[in-house]
Amino acid sequence: MQRYENKPFAIVGVNCHDSEEDFRKGLKEHGLTWTNAFAGEGPNPIAELWGVRSFPTMHIIGKDGRIAALDVRGPEIEKLIDGLLAD
Repeated sequence: MQRYENKPFAIVGVNCHDSEEDFRKGLKEHGLTWTNAFAGEGPNPIAELWGVRSFPTMHIIGKDGRIAALDVRGPEIEKLIDGLLAD
């Protein structure tokens, strides 16, 4: 996601399943440089609020703070982000 480095754009990850040790190891292994929160196992208020039922689940949030797209994958992610940044 380096192409969005100087754009008004952010990624936030929420991890609900791994141990904290596995979570931190995964960040390094996958080179995740954006903000990631460790929620641990059990109920997760963000996952419940957004209706997350499987992982990974990706939602695109617009400038207005609303969910612009639910559970997007692959090239569709960049198309949506580019469209939102153009608005």
